[in-house]
Amino acid sequence: MCSKNMKKVQDENVIPLFQEEQKLQDSAWRKSIPAQVFLNYFFAINYHITHSPEDAGLKNQVFLRQHSADLSEKDVQALARILNNSWSTEYALRATAELGDETYLRNALHWTFPQAYYSIFAGLQAFLYTLGIKTNNEAAIRREAGRLVVKNAYPRVVGYYAAGAYNDFSIHRLPLAGYKAGLQIAGKEIEAQAQIGQFLRTTRKLTANAIRQQVQRNPATAIRSSKTGEVLEKWSAQHWQQITWRMGYTTLFDLLSRLRISSSQKEIERFVEAQIDFKLFHECLLSLVSYLNGLHESYVAQAIGLEQYRKVVAELPEHLRTGFVSKRLQEQVAPLFTEGTTHQLSVAA
Repeated sequence: MCSKNMKKVQDENVIPLFQEEQKLQDSAWRKSIPAQVFLNYFFAINYHITHSPEDAGLKNQVFLRQHSADLSEKDVQALARILNNSWSTEYALRATAELGDETYLRNALHWTFPQAYYSIFAGLQAFLYTLGIKTNNEAAIRREAGRLVVKNAYPRVVGYYAAGAYNDFSIHRLPLAGYKAGLQIAGKEIEAQAQIGQFLRTTRKLTANAIRQQVQRNPATAIRSSKTGEVLEKWSAQHWQQITWRMGYTTLFDLLSRLRISSSQKEIERFVEAQIDFKLFHECLLSLVSYLNGLHESYVAQAIGLEQYRKVVAELPEHLRTGFVSKRLQEQVAPLFTEGTTHQLSVAA
């Protein structure tokens, strides 16, 4: 997991000799705040996972023990292709990390953001496939993932979610989420949960506003004034409640979708020019990708059987077969099937 090795933007003991220099440093810091907050969010997500190890695994997850699927050989081949997409994208992300140069990592955000997003979503797509949900639609995948989160398919450390109408959001399974989030990297659980809670609220707010625009742009769905019949520009709480059903639940997977959005040319520039620890940011993304992909791989192994899953891995190209995929199989997936841990797991034929 990403460690708290954050590099200082400037030495706190150095006093600028000129006031103008201080102004430039203050200006640079202000411009870096949006990128710093984004880094804080993903660091907080990882912090919450690593500091709650007893709630991070699938060992005691009832949903996993009860998971079964009737899959044909054709289905297994389709799953292998989906997983290959996930693994190949993760491999590319890891290759970038191995270069290790901070300047390179700074400019690599153009592709590392979407790589992290699409690697995880391909793994999620494979999990959904074993549940009979076969779709490439990203919005549909996030909606189904939200339902799975609420149904406790995921460990508690990533099982939090936001619900409710605009300006009336509620955060679930994150008891410290109501505290005010700071601008510093999380060093305590209360700080991590506060930042995750803020990330959930701001993301749900963005989703609500996007749906409102979509609804109001369509003459057939637009909410209008009962007096004039004109499309309403200002909404009351009641109007917001009318679109809440369209939003579903806001979960970690919606937070991850912000990576894809932020990889656009306009958004990425504020990150590239920011004074933040890019190596730490990359470590956080890679850590989260590895963790979530391991969860989804475990569900696939449960669905097709551990031995069949081993065969899928054995048929991979060497650079994948002998690397992180095999390591996760041995350290994260296979132990779930050993006697004395989850002996109730029924390995599908």
